[in-house]
Amino acid sequence: MIKSVTITNYLGESVKITLAEDDPEHGMIISSITGLGPPKANVSMTDLATMDGSLFNSARVEKRNITIHMFFTFAPTIEDARHNTYKYFPIKKNLKFLIETDNRIVETDGVVETNEPDIFSKQESNQISLICSDPYLYSAGENGTNVTVFFGIEPLFEFVFSNESLTEPLLEFGSIENETEKTIYYDGDSEIGVTITIHAIGDAGNITIYNTGTREVMKIYNSKIAALTGSGIIAGDDIIISTVRGNKYISLLREGIYTNILNALDKESDWFQLTKGDNIFAYTADEGAENLQFKIENRIIYEGV
Repeated sequence: MIKSVTITNYLGESVKITLAEDDPEHGMIISSITGLGPPKANVSMTDLATMDGSLFNSARVEKRNITIHMFFTFAPTIEDARHNTYKYFPIKKNLKFLIETDNRIVETDGVVETNEPDIFSKQESNQISLICSDPYLYSAGENGTNVTVFFGIEPLFEFVFSNESLTEPLLEFGSIENETEKTIYYDGDSEIGVTITIHAIGDAGNITIYNTGTREVMKIYNSKIAALTGSGIIAGDDIIISTVRGNKYISLLREGIYTNILNALDKESDWFQLTKGDNIFAYTADEGAENLQFKIENRIIYEGV
């Protein structure tokens, strides 16, 4: 069941419309929303002259069209409520559309196509149409991004304690654990890219990242980083890789400055995508692998609420 809808306009102003609320302060009451299910797929086929049926060529998902039907209550007047729709649903402007249900919090970005009020009626209402170029809905809220960390700290300090030596420290408060392989479980409806962050606490050599299930490989050459930035991987560096479709990049963050290091990537490298189920990732380095701290972040794609 849908609990609420939150609209954030292009100026960052937000309004939350709770579906069970009868007399909201903003005066907007949603009666129905269409376009929240899986969008339409455009399937291309070629008819065959010599046999029955058709030959499949390709399939793609079309843009999403969300239509909101609402009526107005006093806020403090009906006209004020109608004007609120002009504020939060401005024509041809971008907005963020967030939906909260019993089990999911999802969001998408859209452009307002129409905002058509029915002014001369006993129950004043309107119909708003949003066009979303990305047909999918993405996980949002506090748990919207899944973070898989390959390193951590194991606590070792316990009470009662004592240092049995007068010349050397024997007490350990913790131990840094660095794993080179982790499993990411993905439960989305469609494949999605990831954001990989590699933090260096010391010098390192060429880095190779594997998706062991699909045999995909991504390799970063240290010598090419040195050619682009003046030195190879050093302590304090962050390498950020995005494999998200439409937003793929690889950057180096050093001393507060971002540098595009796409040319440091092997030309045969694969841009990883998570598939439903277990996805096993691993990494190695020619030298200094223990100086690398690895993290993978991903969101979840849904076809509908």
